[in-house]
Amino acid sequence: MAVNLSKGQRVSLDKSVTMARIGLGWDINRYDGGQDFDLDACVFLLGANGKVLKDEDFVFYNNLTARDGAVVHTGDNRTGAGDGDDEAIIIDFSKVPAEIEKIAVTVTIFDAEQKHQNFGQVSNSYVRVIKVDNADDVNGEEVLRFDLVEEFSIETALVVCEIYRYNGDWKFNAVAAGYQGGLEALCRAYGVNV
Repeated sequence: MAVNLSKGQRVSLDKSVTMARIGLGWDINRYDGGQDFDLDACVFLLGANGKVLKDEDFVFYNNLTARDGAVVHTGDNRTGAGDGDDEAIIIDFSKVPAEIEKIAVTVTIFDAEQKHQNFGQVSNSYVRVIKVDNADDVNGEEVLRFDLVEEFSIETALVVCEIYRYNGDWKFNAVAAGYQGGLEALCRAYGVNV
């Protein structure tokens, strides 16, 4: 049975989780702006300085695979329609380079400012960690779940969670921190040249 987390909680990943599918989901509130919401999951692999060390350490819709294949984005869902996970990230912990200390999982709204969209118009957001046997395993065993219940009225980017090394083990941190400025703001914060 999955462990349900609240904002700020940290928990160790079981040592048996050597590969995980990070599923992200959301719904769009009633919105009469006339434009689709395109939410995008992004991952930043960070060194001890809290920054990406190489361009390949930033995984998003235009770069689906991190160096060494440690992280793979399964693809961009441009509408979020349907039930279940809207986007997913596969992490193979055995391939994460030794100098990577933290993996930040984020979600941004594509063209949010031009479309006058923000996370206040998004509901039922969650992230879950599913233990999988291989990258093609879409079922697996859900081990952690974090429902984002906080209201984000003006934010266009969220750091949903962080998975980080601590004394040789991987831990999960339920972050739920909102930012204005969308993907560009996150890229600047994490040292990606934009």
